[in-house]
Amino acid sequence: MIIAAIDLGTNTFSLSICHVIDGKLTLIHQEKEGVMLGKGGINEGFIAPDALQRALDCLGRFKESCVNYGVVEIRAMGTSAIRGATNGVDLIQKANALHQINITIIDGIQEANFIYQGIASAHSFSEPSLIMDIGGGSTEFIFADQHGIIDLMSFNIGISRIYQLFELSDPLRDEEIKNIEKYLDDHAGSFVEAIKTPILIGAAGSFETFYEMIYCKPFPNSFESQEIEMSLFKNILEEVIFSTYAVRKEHQHIIDIRKKLAPIAAIKTRWIINKLVATRIIVTPCSLKEGVLLS
Repeated sequence: MIIAAIDLGTNTFSLSICHVIDGKLTLIHQEKEGVMLGKGGINEGFIAPDALQRALDCLGRFKESCVNYGVVEIRAMGTSAIRGATNGVDLIQKANALHQINITIIDGIQEANFIYQGIASAHSFSEPSLIMDIGGGSTEFIFADQHGIIDLMSFNIGISRIYQLFELSDPLRDEEIKNIEKYLDDHAGSFVEAIKTPILIGAAGSFETFYEMIYCKPFPNSFESQEIEMSLFKNILEEVIFSTYAVRKEHQHIIDIRKKLAPIAAIKTRWIINKLVATRIIVTPCSLKEGVLLS
C-alpha cells in the first residue's frame, strides 16, 4: 500500500511517500518546503494570514504529488505552530475543503513517540542514547535504549520561537549566545541534566544540514543513520554560530529556510552536547513522518 505522511512543522512542511508492507517502509518520493508557518505569530499564539496562505499553497503541491504517485492514504500531522494557534482550525478546515487533506493535531508527547518510532524502525539502539528533534516550535527529547523509551519530553523551545523572542545581531554577540543558552537551561536544563548517556542522535532537519556542510555532499537518500566524528561536528557548529547571514546565504549546503535560523540550531546542539558531555553524534534521516507511516 502506498501511504503519504506530511509533517506540518513550524518552519518546514515535509512529505514522504512510501510503500508500507509488513511494517517495512520503502521510500518512493520525498520533498520539503520552507513554509515558515510560525513566522510573525508563534509566540503570540496565532498563524499570520500570509503564513496560512503559504501553508495552503504548499499542501496543494503536496496533494498533487500524492495523486501522481498513487497514494491511497494521506496522514497529515499538525505540530507546535498549529496546536498552539487560536486560529489553527482555519488551516485545518481550509486544507480539507481545498485539498481534501485531513490534518490531525498531535501534542508534544505524541510527537515525541512518533519520532522515536520512526527512528527505531531504522536505527538499532545498542546503547542508551538521547534523541533530539530540534524543531521550529517545539523540541523533543527521547531517551531510549534497545528495550524502548526510558523517558521523553517536549519543550516549546523551537528555533523559530527563539528567533522571534530575542533581538539578535549579525553575527551573534557573545552576550546573545549566553542569553539563548540561559533560556535553554531555564526551560529544559533539569530534564537533560538527569540523562546519562554519551550518545546524541540528531533527528533529520538541521542535523542533515550540518552533515552536508561537513562532507560537502547531500545527505544519503535512505533511512540509514550516519555517525559523524565529534571533532568535525563541533567545528561546524562553531563555524555556524559565529557566521554572518551573508556567508550563510551563499552557502550551497544550507537550504533557504535555515539560512537565518542555523546559528540558533547550532547553539542548541552545542548546548545539548555540553550538557551530556557527549562523545558520539549520530544523524538519522528518520523522524516523525516515518513513525506516522508505521503507526
